[in-house]
Amino acid sequence: MTRRERVMAALNFQPTDKLPKDLSGMRSTGISCFAYPKLIDALGLAPRRPRVYDTGQMLALPDTDVLDALDCDVVVVEAGMTNAFPQPEIWHDYDFNGRLPAQVQRPDAYKAQPDGTISMDGWSTMVPDGYVFNAEHAGQNIDFLADLPIPDVKAHEENLKKNGIISDEYLDELVKFLQKARASTDRAIFASLPYLNPGISIGAFGGIGVFPILCLEEPEIVASLHELSSEYAAKNAAKMGQAIAPYVDVLMATADDWGTQNSLMASPSVFRELFLPYFRRFNEAMHVSAPETKIFMHSCGAIYDIIDMIIEAKFDVLNPVQWSAGKQGYAEWKNKAKGRIAFWGGGVDSQHTLPLGSVDDVVKEIEQVMPIMKESSGYVFCNIHNILAEIQPEKVIAMYKTAGRY
Repeated sequence: MTRRERVMAALNFQPTDKLPKDLSGMRSTGISCFAYPKLIDALGLAPRRPRVYDTGQMLALPDTDVLDALDCDVVVVEAGMTNAFPQPEIWHDYDFNGRLPAQVQRPDAYKAQPDGTISMDGWSTMVPDGYVFNAEHAGQNIDFLADLPIPDVKAHEENLKKNGIISDEYLDELVKFLQKARASTDRAIFASLPYLNPGISIGAFGGIGVFPILCLEEPEIVASLHELSSEYAAKNAAKMGQAIAPYVDVLMATADDWGTQNSLMASPSVFRELFLPYFRRFNEAMHVSAPETKIFMHSCGAIYDIIDMIIEAKFDVLNPVQWSAGKQGYAEWKNKAKGRIAFWGGGVDSQHTLPLGSVDDVVKEIEQVMPIMKESSGYVFCNIHNILAEIQPEKVIAMYKTAGRY
């Protein structure tokens, strides 16, 4: 099998020659740019500056020789950025105040403070011993003594009328970029593209502290917002789907973190009434215009109780498969999904085993999890979430090597 064939066979619940694997197909399956140089060295590859493509989470864009060494089957494509082919013109040296010789797309976005803190675009900061950028209250300040902020539905509608549909010129440029990516690799192309997402999230209008309350107190307003967003998203799906279908294998449709460590952000009834129909509207439009492209949902946390509804909403792939959250384990998650939705992730407990366990502990857990996850196919291997800065390269190599035995 080619790498693309391997991934697509798994997502279609068909047999594969070996387990398909991913590193950084999207921004929750990646690796910290602080951990990346150590991995490069441990793999015996030539040193190089990591390309920091997610400057909030500080994630490295993996080079193809690293993907080769770990036997990974996926490349990422975003608007104007990919690791399917070299793009030296968009990367520029920046050393993060001497902490990390790296490359970024916008060096002018950063400013070093006298105490070593680095600010990005004036609103988020990375402290001298930090590994990611943070904003106060995650950039979503909440005044609990004030009235609940109510989104302006009319303004949302006017914005969508003005900016909500992709232009023919932009679509033409996007297709040319995707064509070049397809011609450059035999790996599956995982695309996160502007205009091609439902535009709804439990952390949307007002942020994660406000929007779940709005769903309870102002369901009619939420329904109106989601009706508009999904209407325009479905129009873009109809316009774009056929054009991108030959080049996009997996489409990142939403990163909608519905789970906490122990439960859901909102009740299953909220998901059913205010989210499911609108997700489904977009997904059905994409399935009509690009029937071979798989639609991907990222949703962290204890979301076991809404897996059936995620399937009903016509998603093809679910990530990060955080079976370590909530009361159910990986076997229950797999049994719930088997043959109905593919899993992408869930390879090892990223909060406990990977950071706190030994290399042997990582190997043993993967050996327990993989026979279950790969059962009946429908599975792509990677960590439950990003490989963080503190993770030793020996664990990363052991993780992929162990998965490679299946």
